[in-house]
Amino acid sequence: MAVFVGTSGWQYRDWSGALYPSEVPQRLWLEEYARHFGTVESNNAFYRLPSPETFAAWRDRTPPGFVMAVKASRFLTHIKRLREPAEPVARLMAHASALGDRLGPVLLQLPPTLRADPAALDACLACFPAGTRVAVEPRHPSWWTPEVRAVLTGRGAALCWADRGSKPVTPLWRTADWGYVRFHEGRARPWPRYGRTALRSWAGRIEDTWPGDADVFAYFNNDPGAAAVVDARAFRRLLARPAGLPAPAPLPYGP
Repeated sequence: MAVFVGTSGWQYRDWSGALYPSEVPQRLWLEEYARHFGTVESNNAFYRLPSPETFAAWRDRTPPGFVMAVKASRFLTHIKRLREPAEPVARLMAHASALGDRLGPVLLQLPPTLRADPAALDACLACFPAGTRVAVEPRHPSWWTPEVRAVLTGRGAALCWADRGSKPVTPLWRTADWGYVRFHEGRARPWPRYGRTALRSWAGRIEDTWPGDADVFAYFNNDPGAAAVVDARAFRRLLARPAGLPAPAPLPYGP
């Protein structure tokens, strides 16, 4: 099993001096990030879809084997609320395809007020090109039904396993032959860090669930104070078979 571990986003000012040496300008942060992690989850498309040229530049600025997951536009998930998905999905993929072989899974994070609609979810997933890995992160409890699980399984989409408060807030369903995990906020100190016990539990869940030939993508979204950087590095050390870059040597600066 290959577990790709990274962070949700990379452009955080308080990471200067932590992940990024103070002398490295912000325009080179992606290159610096890719020295330490083999994957990242890009949040940019959620707020404003980058141009194909921007995606292509990210491809060129990262090394072979680097993987960029892309969070789908809020226009699709929060404004259209999965309705009439054909055009926004086609536009997203037309732009993101400029990543070439750097393109990883697409994340659909649903709004917490969106109640379960298995038919709408199925219609949305059907719009993605064959072979696209799509992870779905519902946030309303009405989604935890056999019908929703059947839609995800039938489309080969991964239910995003989400953690908040160092515990799962989603069912631990395996709906695809690959996995996707997001860490939003831990309970350790300093906030919002994750403790070693919580991370060890998650490593065990992943390794007990997926077979040896599966890909699993894990992203830390607890960005304040560079907690995501520290926790992602610690989590990778706990995994038996992390993927991407080898665990880097301790940084001479920051946490």
